[in-house]
Amino acid sequence: MKILLTGANGYVGRRLLPELLAKGYEVTCSVRDKSRLGIDNETLKKIKIWEVDFLEPINLNEIPKDIDVAYYLIHSMTSNTENFDALEAQAAKNFKKYMSLTKCKQVIYLSGIVNDPVLSKHMNSRVNVEKILYQGSYHLTVLRAGIIVGSGSSSFEIIRDLCEKLPFMITPKWVLTKTQPIAIRNVIHYLIGVINNEKCLNKSFDIGGPNILTYKQMMELYSKVRGFKIIMFTVPFMSPRLSSYWLYFVTSTSFNLAQNLVDSMKVEVICRDNKLQEILNIESITYEDSIRLAFKKIEQNLVISSWKDSLSSSQFNSHLKNYIKIPSYGCLKDIKKIKLTNNNKALENIWSIGGDKGWYYGNWMWKLRGFIDKIFGGVGLRRGRTNPFHLDNGDSLDFWRVILADKENKRLLLYAEMKLPGEAWLEFNIDENNYLNQIATFRPKGILGRLYWYSMLPFHYFIFDGMLKNIATK
Repeated sequence: MKILLTGANGYVGRRLLPELLAKGYEVTCSVRDKSRLGIDNETLKKIKIWEVDFLEPINLNEIPKDIDVAYYLIHSMTSNTENFDALEAQAAKNFKKYMSLTKCKQVIYLSGIVNDPVLSKHMNSRVNVEKILYQGSYHLTVLRAGIIVGSGSSSFEIIRDLCEKLPFMITPKWVLTKTQPIAIRNVIHYLIGVINNEKCLNKSFDIGGPNILTYKQMMELYSKVRGFKIIMFTVPFMSPRLSSYWLYFVTSTSFNLAQNLVDSMKVEVICRDNKLQEILNIESITYEDSIRLAFKKIEQNLVISSWKDSLSSSQFNSHLKNYIKIPSYGCLKDIKKIKLTNNNKALENIWSIGGDKGWYYGNWMWKLRGFIDKIFGGVGLRRGRTNPFHLDNGDSLDFWRVILADKENKRLLLYAEMKLPGEAWLEFNIDENNYLNQIATFRPKGILGRLYWYSMLPFHYFIFDGMLKNIATK
């Protein structure tokens, strides 16, 4: 059976792909930027890739016609709080149009639970997408999930940030809103279980775990599983905007995403029934067990995907290939090099940079820069990195985005996502003469950009010099 997987480099898509391949399906991955797919070479040999942006006109000759089932995992609750609903509608209309040109018999759409009479803008958008997809020439199956819990999921990481960092919390009243979290493993079970199942065609199902909890109870249970206590006082006067700032500064989420999350968290997310669980005979994982399973993955460095690596965690909204060629005209550079005695160790140090490992020199200055970035609406340092030793194109790395991670050719290229009066690149490469080259490039925007660069030169002198020496010798 031939399957089209849209959103293949998203949080759910990257979890779903290996499971589909393990069951013997032929998979075509649909992504906006194939350089961001971030999967190993062995998996690449087993799949086909269709590079497509459903918001743009598509070459009709490039559409893979021979498709039996398609997954629609495209969402835009991210960088633009004003018109993401229009973007989602446009993408759904284009998808529906292009699927009519294929042999696709079933489309499976992962949506959100929409049972409350008052919906957020985010959930209204999901309902609208569902209506658009139902007008297609295929059979539609809609799975409506609430909060997804798993290593790297946005909900799990936000609760983790709050509980691990704040033993005492004054919380807004939306923490008393009820929800029905579901383990990512169960989401994958449902997504696979409905394939070509006649009982699931042209129907919508709510999917959730066995526990109905408030957000406060979710944080309390998280703390219980982790073996510590937290104290929470709920106040009624914290406005949605203040709540968004609270989430933004304490957790690794972007402010725009925090706004959309707060908007959604005011609405109850509870399943109407569990019909699909009975149809597919799926054993539901409890909330506490889903936390334990997530930490098993984290402790073994086996987190497959993280919401932080999606473009929703940044201000970045373009193809990586647009930034892979570092400009030279009008740019300011800091170039340093050092002779290596151990290439392999230096390469491992480069590939371990950032996150818990830090930046090898002046970490307090990096943290200060991250704090300043947060104040001005940037991403800050809290995103860290998904895996402490492995990097893929498109990964987030503190306040950088990985543009190119080519370990074979010993080159790592990062693009700055911090708030800057210009654009910045940071490159590490080891050449054939065993020199480690470290190149910081800045393309300023106007006089403010140039003033910024020259004001930072004293810090650059110590930070970049110390970083280079420690990468080479540690």
